[in-house]
Amino acid sequence: MTDQAQTLRNLVMKHEQERTAQTASDVLNRTAKLITVTSGKGGVGKSNFTLNFALTLQSMGKRVLVFDADIGMANIDVLMGITAKYNLYHLLRREKRIDEIIERGPGSLSFIAGGSGMSDLFSLSQHDLDYFTEQIESVAGEMDYIIFDTGAGLSKENFSFIHSADECLVVTTPEPTSITDAYALIKVVSGKEHDTSFRLIVNRAGDEKEAVQTADKIMMAAQRFLNVKVSMLGYISEDHHVVQSVKKQVPFSMAFPNCIAARDIQRIADHYMLVPASPEPGALTGIKGFMQKWLRRTK
Repeated sequence: MTDQAQTLRNLVMKHEQERTAQTASDVLNRTAKLITVTSGKGGVGKSNFTLNFALTLQSMGKRVLVFDADIGMANIDVLMGITAKYNLYHLLRREKRIDEIIERGPGSLSFIAGGSGMSDLFSLSQHDLDYFTEQIESVAGEMDYIIFDTGAGLSKENFSFIHSADECLVVTTPEPTSITDAYALIKVVSGKEHDTSFRLIVNRAGDEKEAVQTADKIMMAAQRFLNVKVSMLGYISEDHHVVQSVKKQVPFSMAFPNCIAARDIQRIADHYMLVPASPEPGALTGIKGFMQKWLRRTK
């Protein structure tokens, strides 16, 4: 009996040791998922979506870092009513480490302000690029998501972020010009990089029917003419509380947590968590995939 009890204890101990080792391995290998948020044209609420989406993911227990990658028009900090002390410029000049330029916004959301340093990111020497990669890697293991809020349209810089991230969220509105520009962005990117994963967010929708019709126009055209599968992640209703929150410089999901736009953002985050994007078989994801694709684009 004693031998059987000891044998059982040994098996339990072995199982616990294996589980602890596996957990340690998971932590060691864990890396953030990298998401690019973009749009075909400006003025569609892309940065506002990025900020509130990030805050909602964080409220669900996820660790999120927002990276303002809008060249020349960085405004994430403005939407939060915060003047960032440091930005990417200080990192690229090696005046600060990446952990020193990460600011804290509402709800302790981690973010990196773009600032004038963003333009320097695309003219780095190989030595500088290695340093930048090392710095990004140093925080990727501490985050579940790193979200790049890019500029509108398809500049060389935006294209690099869109192609290099694990997936691209395209924000559009029901306006015809916004729909056309969103489709044009998908067409150009997919024409050069076939493995980019796109998902649509329809902002300022009058109702669900209008949102679905808007997304369908883009999805069907992409499937028919580009042979590219694009899915709809969700929509955000037209809501006067959004404008009020921008004036207050407080994210609407925090200023008006029960407004319709905040409920829509929550539904989008829930859907995002339940239906993750599927990477191409064998494709590298996370920071390793990002940097591999980034280097390929910048050579």
